[in-house]
Amino acid sequence: MAKQHHATSSLVIGYALCSSLLAIINKYAVTKFNYPGLLTTLQYFTSAAGVWGLGKLGFLCHDSFNLETAKKFAPAAVVFYLAIFTNTNLLVHANVDTFIVFRSLTPLLVAVADTFFRKQPCPSKLTFLSLVIILGGAVGYVITDSAFSLTAYSWALAYLVTITTEMVYIKHIVTSLGLNTWGYVLYNNLLSLMISPIFWFLTGEHKSVFSAVKSRGESWFQLDAFVAVALSCVFGLLISFFGFAARKAISATAFTVTGVVNKFLTVAINVTIWDKHASAFGLVSLLFTLAGGVLYQQSVTAKGHIAAPQHEHASEQHKNDSDSAEYDEEKHKLVSSDERPVA
Repeated sequence: MAKQHHATSSLVIGYALCSSLLAIINKYAVTKFNYPGLLTTLQYFTSAAGVWGLGKLGFLCHDSFNLETAKKFAPAAVVFYLAIFTNTNLLVHANVDTFIVFRSLTPLLVAVADTFFRKQPCPSKLTFLSLVIILGGAVGYVITDSAFSLTAYSWALAYLVTITTEMVYIKHIVTSLGLNTWGYVLYNNLLSLMISPIFWFLTGEHKSVFSAVKSRGESWFQLDAFVAVALSCVFGLLISFFGFAARKAISATAFTVTGVVNKFLTVAINVTIWDKHASAFGLVSLLFTLAGGVLYQQSVTAKGHIAAPQHEHASEQHKNDSDSAEYDEEKHKLVSSDERPVA
């Protein structure tokens, strides 16, 4: 029993550390290695190779890769790639706090999309209040952001649109394929790896990489950049392992609470270690936005609990929807996301 307790604690601590540090590590990586397209490619390669290698060693089980499934999965992979691509470019031009604010806005857009496009019922009063709090915090952050730039916020809006599209629409494509968790990770990262060269040439980043290598000659290798990129890639894979393992070891509620605490830890660590963070009022607005996110999660959970005694079958469906939502949240963290340069 004691061993099981220690094992569970280790998984939760591992997940908390990976989740809270990943956005900061990704910001550090793009600061030292200013090639976001190549960085995400290395991350995709590490995650795909890691899942395949661990599968061969028998540490995990994933669906085998086949062309027919890959064709069906391709739209999801494209949107996933765009979400990570815009996420990484956002971190290039803005600080971690800006990323967290826009990431926290996703429940607001998802609620709007569900109501108007998927014809879902309007949010409850508590849910609506939480969405207003999230929006108010985000607006307060934006109007006080001294580092505001059109480029940064253009990438932020692009990220918000792609991540919302993934959460509202793409999950229906993915769930219909019947892939297991690690199969999803393998397909997502392997197909994104195949897409990467297209964006290298579309953005012209390949020219910057070749020019940098030529200009530096034999001194092109830089240890600090190598360490930053390696940490980003390794943490992107680790959060997959710890996230999925922790979900199995603890309850859904505990896992959700851990995810919320991780965001606050990210803010605290980001403020402590360097000066790449928002002003005092901006941080208050950010915490306001996170508080709205906590209230939103509570309102959604409470809604499901109220419905449970009335409709047993509907309760089971709600459980499935909740699991799917958590799965989507972890999916963005692979980006590792929350957040591999993240998602």
